[in-house]
Amino acid sequence: MTTKNSEKTLVVVQLTGGNDFMNTIVPYTNSHYYDARKKIVLGQDDFLPINDTLAINKNAAPFKRMFDEGNMAIIQGIGYPNSNRSHFRGMDIWHTCEPDKVGSEGWLGLAVREIDTRGENVLTGVNIGQGLPRAMAVAGVPVTSISDLEGYGVMKRLEQEQLRDKALQAFKDIYGQAIGSGVVAEYIGKTGLDVLRGADMLSEVAENYNSTVEYADNSIAKSLRDVARIHLSGLGTRIFYTNHGGYDTHANEMPAHPKLISDLSGAISDFIDDLEEHEAADDVAILVFTEFGRRMRDNGSGTDHGSGGGAFLFGKNVKGGLYSDYPSLDPANWEHSEDLQHTIDFRGIYGTVLQQWLEIEAKPIVKGDFEQISPFYL
Repeated sequence: MTTKNSEKTLVVVQLTGGNDFMNTIVPYTNSHYYDARKKIVLGQDDFLPINDTLAINKNAAPFKRMFDEGNMAIIQGIGYPNSNRSHFRGMDIWHTCEPDKVGSEGWLGLAVREIDTRGENVLTGVNIGQGLPRAMAVAGVPVTSISDLEGYGVMKRLEQEQLRDKALQAFKDIYGQAIGSGVVAEYIGKTGLDVLRGADMLSEVAENYNSTVEYADNSIAKSLRDVARIHLSGLGTRIFYTNHGGYDTHANEMPAHPKLISDLSGAISDFIDDLEEHEAADDVAILVFTEFGRRMRDNGSGTDHGSGGGAFLFGKNVKGGLYSDYPSLDPANWEHSEDLQHTIDFRGIYGTVLQQWLEIEAKPIVKGDFEQISPFYL
């Protein structure tokens, strides 16, 4: 595997819980959509058409603007064979690219290792949030995790150490049983989850940041503002990770989903505007994914775990448009008689951003050759 000297940066946003792709990118002229969805369905005034068959949920109006400007790629039907409906196992598969066994190395951790082969910069990979996502965990690869950039800078040393211990314990609790205590101990022993040293280097970043962009007061907006602050500080971070929770909307979809995608789309739009204001938008791409889609039929008050969801790419160097095929909504083609079939493997999309954007050999990381798309101006 070879490492190139590109300074392109990847921001990955995880939508935790399983976003309902059909109610985000709406097949508004398809009768099967209305036949299957009796309650969890959008009306004619609830979406913004992008062509003769698809529309964007109007609560995600900033997505429509970015799509029209050519900066949003919609990846339709993303998934993998025999999609797992368990949140934990499903996300584990997306994090490690290992559908057939429990993996111990995260795909982005492997990418960090290729970018910084000697592990010299603990800020090459930065997670904004509690603990550390499995996607960034690889033994011997230092990754910094910080949950509150602004608050950290004013913490006393004891509070900082308590935060580090909390992060370590969260990592043990989440992954100890899943991948074995020995692997967890090895990972912590080799890297120390070096949150304290990396976070120390970030302690003054918030103070040095100025912007006219006013982010909203919600979790994903705050996280992406922190990403902007760190990126603009020029500390060498090449991969950022954060998550937006709340998408497991079994019985609460109609009140909850509109706010979720409103917050998400507004935050991404503000983030790109912020980077543009600082003339720093050209070399940043944002990948948004979720662990699975929702089922075709609603359950009367929400939607259950399904497959055949969608992902998104954003950026000034992203060729906006539709990629892959929207899954067939015809009941004759439903997987397991209730799910959308996937039309492109998620490992091909990972391979796309690794190889085409970060210029890293993808095959060893995604564990094979998978169909890629061409979403970048390179």
